[in-house]
Amino acid sequence: MKIINDPVFGFIKIPSGLLLDIVKHPLMQRLTRIKQLGLANVVYPGAQHTRFQHSLGAFHLMSEAILSLGQKGVFIFDSEAEAVCAAILMHDIGHGPFSHVLENTLIHGISHEEISLMMMERINSEMNGQLNLAINIYKDDYPKRFLHQLISSQLDMDRLDYLRRDSFFTGVTEGNIGSARIIKMLNVVDDRLVVDSKGIYSIENYLTTRRLMYWQVYLHKTAVACEKVLVNVLLRARQLCREGKPVFASPALRFFLENDVDSTHFLPDSEALTHYIHLDDSDIWCALKVWAGSDDKILSLLAHDMLERRLFEVEVREEPLSDDEREKLQETLARHFDVSKEEARYLFSENRIQKDMYDPDDDHIDILFKDGTVKDISEASELFNISLLSKKIRKYYLCKQRF
Repeated sequence: MKIINDPVFGFIKIPSGLLLDIVKHPLMQRLTRIKQLGLANVVYPGAQHTRFQHSLGAFHLMSEAILSLGQKGVFIFDSEAEAVCAAILMHDIGHGPFSHVLENTLIHGISHEEISLMMMERINSEMNGQLNLAINIYKDDYPKRFLHQLISSQLDMDRLDYLRRDSFFTGVTEGNIGSARIIKMLNVVDDRLVVDSKGIYSIENYLTTRRLMYWQVYLHKTAVACEKVLVNVLLRARQLCREGKPVFASPALRFFLENDVDSTHFLPDSEALTHYIHLDDSDIWCALKVWAGSDDKILSLLAHDMLERRLFEVEVREEPLSDDEREKLQETLARHFDVSKEEARYLFSENRIQKDMYDPDDDHIDILFKDGTVKDISEASELFNISLLSKKIRKYYLCKQRF
């Protein structure tokens, strides 16, 4: 058994055998080189924790959930418990550098969840099929559907960990949720996860906290602005590569700069997956330090922005830019920085950001009452109503190079 001292949950015990083998695997250790919150540390300097730490925390909560459900008479075989713990350990294994930056920038048409599954299959092949059950649960192909809900739902161990952990490391104390109490209140009815009615206030707090953390941390306008600088510098580097101009990059990063990579390139044993496996935050930072001295004005400017925290200026709008506004902005940026109008498109970014607190059409959070009835949280809660819970908040962000 391995004991890890975690700053959020204390001592986390990892049993010898399959689970410890997963933790030690190079694909899991890769997550030690990828920050959990991407570029949020430009706003919250303490947000330096990694995907690996988060995966261990989610594993710990899964172990607690399995124990709690067993005490309530929910029968879970030891093999199922090990498999669901293995699945939650590996649920983020397919994340790329800087969270979701690579998705739709250098990679198209495939999500990190799909890449996670390919990496699991690669590890499973090395382990002679020991992960078959874990993969089936992860894919929701196993008869006990509630096990998959523990990994992926609106009340899964992934979310319960990242809200607690991100709150701890950012110092946003309002984000601290009662994960231990929520886990104690979990139950299973008709093969679905439910929450005992005594836990309804903890769920209300969880939903409110999740909304706060999204707008105060994950979608903070300064963090979004920094992310857009990184997206644009990567797009510029890719353009220069496609034009045959010399651009420094590690072999892993170069593959994605030089090739138009989409889902068809990704297979469990593909070249794309192999290069992706070797890609982490350090590849990007190393490239940025070299790009800052580039002869290309745009690449150098944006690389300096990243290294020196000269972030795009952010304007939060109710409506997107009109064609005329976009044309004038591009001309102004081109004139001010003495670049072509075509090059000036790398100096701004338009984004629509939308997030709701709870989506009743996605996956319910069900409350179990003492009389055996089950109601969705939107019906059971006295604090919330369905229109508030499902209200979609939409903001338009215009991010542009500062003059």
